[in-house]
Amino acid sequence: MNIVIDKKSGIPLYIQVKNQIMEQIKNGTLKVGTKMPTERELASMLNTSRNTISSAYKLLEQEGVIVSYQGKGTFVAEEAKTWKRHSINDKLLKIIDIALEESLEMGLSYDEFIALVINRVKEKQDILKNISAIFIECNIEQAKDFAKQLSKATGLNIIPLTIKDLEERNEEVQKILNGVQVIIATFNHVNEVKELTSDLNKEVLGVAITPCLETIVKIAKYPKGTKFGLVCISNEFQFKVQSALKSAGLDVDIIATTSRELNEIKNIINTSDVVIVSPGRRKEVKAIVGDKREIISFVYNLDQGSVKAVISKMVELKKI
Repeated sequence: MNIVIDKKSGIPLYIQVKNQIMEQIKNGTLKVGTKMPTERELASMLNTSRNTISSAYKLLEQEGVIVSYQGKGTFVAEEAKTWKRHSINDKLLKIIDIALEESLEMGLSYDEFIALVINRVKEKQDILKNISAIFIECNIEQAKDFAKQLSKATGLNIIPLTIKDLEERNEEVQKILNGVQVIIATFNHVNEVKELTSDLNKEVLGVAITPCLETIVKIAKYPKGTKFGLVCISNEFQFKVQSALKSAGLDVDIIATTSRELNEIKNIINTSDVVIVSPGRRKEVKAIVGDKREIISFVYNLDQGSVKAVISKMVELKKI
């Protein structure tokens, strides 16, 4: 296995490892069924930490590229599981070819097949237009951001709410809940949201979120020993940032605050070389910092594969 990592590139090492393994699978250097080195073995080969390799392998497993069997090892995925690696166009063309062949065998003309497809797509679009949904997160800042991302992807008006809103459930929130067909939450909150809305008989769908790679790269470029200040709205966001950086293999010195007190914010800024902010607090912090410190917005994005799965599920709902 030929993998070369560049510790000066600014790109997290686990991303470099993951991308190079993916490329070798795509070009056939690593074939289906090939046994991968253990995390310890590959870490030793590349002179890097085991955590780096573990993070790379986890991403590849999540994408269905490799699979681990307890007691046997990790292997390049079987053919049935490598379907995800094919381009979207290739997958769709195969599906269309099968449908076209079936329709021709049943006596439909090419024009009739095209009309059938167009009508079906319009039906699905009409279904989506009639769906109303809410997005639940632990803090309103991320709820608004993810609702906005999902609205852009679906064309729907997604209302942001928080876990606390569900727990307190005042009259206004109850009215919103009664008026929607679908509740969407990040996967780590799905079970909690299901429990809090069990009396409503609503469909609860989950989506995955990922830290923006550009944000991770910006932080990774700073030398070890750089002091980072983190200003955000909630303790939950603070925890997510620290977990994301740890998963990226970055040993970052962070002093954090969720306070709105000016003196405390200034103290964080003055004792930091770089200030990290949640998107909702960037404007506020920028007004205090000016040009004295670099400000990095720590951005999370909805996983696009999850978004597509949610859209598909919403279309399939029989009760809508």
